[in-house]
Amino acid sequence: MSDAIRDLLRELEEFGERNDREHGDRSRRMLNLTREAGEFLSVAVRASRASKVLEIGTSNGYSTLWIALGLGLDGGSIVTVERSDYKVGLAAKNRARAGIEGMVSQYHGEAGTFLEECAEHSFDLVFLDSDRTEYVAWWPNLRRVLRPGGALIADNALSHPDEFAPFQKVVESDPEFISCVVPVGKGEFFASRFGNSGE
Repeated sequence: MSDAIRDLLRELEEFGERNDREHGDRSRRMLNLTREAGEFLSVAVRASRASKVLEIGTSNGYSTLWIALGLGLDGGSIVTVERSDYKVGLAAKNRARAGIEGMVSQYHGEAGTFLEECAEHSFDLVFLDSDRTEYVAWWPNLRRVLRPGGALIADNALSHPDEFAPFQKVVESDPEFISCVVPVGKGEFFASRFGNSGE
């Protein structure tokens, strides 16, 4: 990791913590994952050999940067989804500073609408850090866009167990998936789909 990227990550962490203390309005809070969870996400992207990643919940682009690090900064592609005008603007500036604009496509709108428009098996890995109460409704399309052999990671499995439990139950009951909760950060739910893209 270059010193410039390291410094940007540290700056975004400090900004996120300070901003979230000052704002009670959820729409203005960054709600970023922790550094440890970011490191885990980056390693998971690399270990899974993903090349096409979907992120739902861009915020200010902090987690996008960790995904890009896992992809190798100059390889693969990321589609990131965010409905907040304010956060889309912040994320664009941070991508430019990191030099990863070429590998990231921003969808500005509702995740449910975006998922409905996606082709089957479009992504190797999906990362969720958005409105947890929507995950169950999104599941049929999340499942559809994730290729066989792909992985799904979702933040906040331990920090918000009551909100997260319905989605976790749906995934755990799906015979095509195996899953676990990794006790890092706020709890990372990790699910892997059986099979491979060649089947």
